[in-house]
Amino acid sequence: MPALPYNLDEYRLPCIGAIVLQADETLEGDLRRAFPAEKVDLYISRVPSGAEVTRETLAAMADDMTASAALFPPVPLAGVAYGCTSGASVIGPARVAELVKAGCSAEQVTDPLTALIIRCQRDGITRLALLSPYIASVSQGLIDALSESGIETVSFGSFEEAEEAKVARIDKPSLIEAACEIAKTGDAQAVFLSCTNLKTHDALLEVARRTGMPALSSNSVLIDHLRQMIG
Repeated sequence: MPALPYNLDEYRLPCIGAIVLQADETLEGDLRRAFPAEKVDLYISRVPSGAEVTRETLAAMADDMTASAALFPPVPLAGVAYGCTSGASVIGPARVAELVKAGCSAEQVTDPLTALIIRCQRDGITRLALLSPYIASVSQGLIDALSESGIETVSFGSFEEAEEAKVARIDKPSLIEAACEIAKTGDAQAVFLSCTNLKTHDALLEVARRTGMPALSSNSVLIDHLRQMIG
């Protein structure tokens, strides 16, 4: 029997990719809510990551970043996001972009740290109240990275939790109360809830309402930056 005829569909939706941590239970769902399949082709790859967040486990992700990026299909990716705020602060955004582009044809690369800095610069935010789930050494690395970009952490609080599985299950009331508490001190212009594994999606509006200032999260700024990439 001869081969059956077919036509090729030349139309293509905008394409973006995300490299999500192996231990992350939250970011992929937030991305799929933000980029519905009928409007955007979203491709997800995973990168090996530790069960606990330390500077050592974060740095180790650099070894697998290019291989993870190489798992994307050969499509024109308008942007690729590396989904780890603290990982970007340890590895460095420029190095992250270099490693990702070595594995795929991404036009642009972002990460939550880069996306936060861009958002703050756009909105004239130079003072943040920062909520972190991390242990002290990891949190300090993020604070230092923000400071280098002219963003001061004027108020800070942390759950001091290294275990990713627990971070993903910190409940909404805990997030809201903690974010509102740190917003009471200092002279912050916005509240930032750091970590792509925190379930911040349904908490931000309430935090903004109660604090009277913008409430941002790793996932919200990352999504905003990806939207800019696809226009």
